Amino acid sequence: MSEGIDAATADAYLRRLGVERAGRPTSGALRELHLRHLRTVPFENLSVHLGEEIVLDGKRLVDKVVGARRGGFCYELNGAFGALLTALGYDVTLLAARVHGDEGRLGIPYDHLALRVRTEDGGDWLADVGFGSHFHLPPVFAERGEQRDPVGVFRIAEAEAADLDVLRDGRPVYRLETRPRALGDFTAGAWWHRTSPHSHFTRSLVCSRVTADGGRITLSGRRLTRTAPDGTREERGAGSDAEVLEIYRDEFGIVLDAVPAVRGGRTDG
Repeated sequence: MSEGIDAATADAYLRRLGVERAGRPTSGALRELHLRHLRTVPFENLSVHLGEEIVLDGKRLVDKVVGARRGGFCYELNGAFGALLTALGYDVTLLAARVHGDEGRLGIPYDHLALRVRTEDGGDWLADVGFGSHFHLPPVFAERGEQRDPVGVFRIAEAEAADLDVLRDGRPVYRLETRPRALGDFTAGAWWHRTSPHSHFTRSLVCSRVTADGGRITLSGRRLTRTAPDGTREERGAGSDAEVLEIYRDEFGIVLDAVPAVRGGRTDG
């Protein structure tokens, strides 16, 4: 079960998302919350390069999203979102996943955190607001056929050892365990991703969110990419520090005192 938050904090979270509190924890309300989270709270790894502490505590994660108006990576975003959903009456289970890499290799244990969410009107859903470019709307957890989403066709398929593979357009994205986990179980994974030279989070800067039209805007180092719903891209560089800070503020709502510097000096993403 995800760690919960009090009603006042949940209301502040909803205001951040621009969503009214629903009367019941239904699947329709979950879909709206999921999409608004993707549009409002960016997927970003700035803390890794700003030297900020990342503590997997539900209240602290929510304070980062709501109080500091920041985003985060999977453990932070899904940890905070799970706390919000729990406060709103949803039954939330934290699940561990390993991301499919090159040549079929799986990532480290506790590589990713996703959510299994049960709604009052029946059924379980896979919620994930912390994977960057991924489904916009939560798929049905028990469905093994194709499920269409604005960004592609997703499928949850049986895998070995009672695990599940989540696929996008026929390609495996991550392997999901079905055993319930606690937020603290992901501490080692979060530590690895923010410290290891083999982690892509230590080697690049990223800040990304879904746009209102269903596209995506991403600042990778000093390169800004706008992706339209049809997949076409428009890219431009941001030259000065002032321009980079303006993009963080205007496009992602993140106010910084200085431009983050990637370890080793790489800033192109």
